[in-house]
Amino acid sequence: MERKKLINLLGLNLGIAAGNIILFSPGLVGLELVGAGALATAFGSAFIFLSGAGLLYGNYKLLAEPENLETRSKEWTADDYIEALNDCRPLKTFEETVDLLLDQIERLQKKNKIIRDILLQNFSASEISYGKFDAVISEVENIFFVNIRSIVNKLKAFDEEDYNFIRKKREEGAFSKQFIEEKSRVYDEYITFIKAAAEYNEQILLKLDRLLLEISDLNCIDSGQLEKMPGMVEINNLIKQAVLYKN
Repeated sequence: MERKKLINLLGLNLGIAAGNIILFSPGLVGLELVGAGALATAFGSAFIFLSGAGLLYGNYKLLAEPENLETRSKEWTADDYIEALNDCRPLKTFEETVDLLLDQIERLQKKNKIIRDILLQNFSASEISYGKFDAVISEVENIFFVNIRSIVNKLKAFDEEDYNFIRKKREEGAFSKQFIEEKSRVYDEYITFIKAAAEYNEQILLKLDRLLLEISDLNCIDSGQLEKMPGMVEINNLIKQAVLYKN
């Protein structure tokens, strides 16, 4: 469970408990349900009912509400993704892939910094043109890291111990051929997805390389010129495809 949700749960339950303590403690409000007037009894009973309802509904909403992956991915920093990938290092099956993904993050940050530095030689940070192109680069970063997030989810779901167990039993002929093939197919899908997703990120980096090559060759860039560059057209098409895929 994410930290923010835990904090919200703690705040909700402590808040309701504190409200009841204040209302019914003799040294504070000191409200009584037995032996008190009709109005006080009605108020106390209503407060207890609302507290119980709030406790049940609030906890249900916080615990049952699904996490929005896209929103979470936007809230994460590059360091969060690096930490998540490092947590997956014990998976020997994907050791080289994890190293590649970490390297991809480093290269992405480096390329985007250089692109922004070059753009700032032609536009000020407050100009609409710079803001527009910076937004494009930021969207590419988001697509890249959403892809990393998908890979991390697959890595965490991958049961390497069971995978190695099946490989061993295949060599020993311990199970039927059909069972081994079906079981192996599941793990092959994990491996295929992760490798394809890592290659997709390489494609993103390649498009940024092309854009960087184009803008570094020009002494002066205007917004209309940059929009028509093949590298920028490729990146805009990438963003459109990603949006269509999500929808």
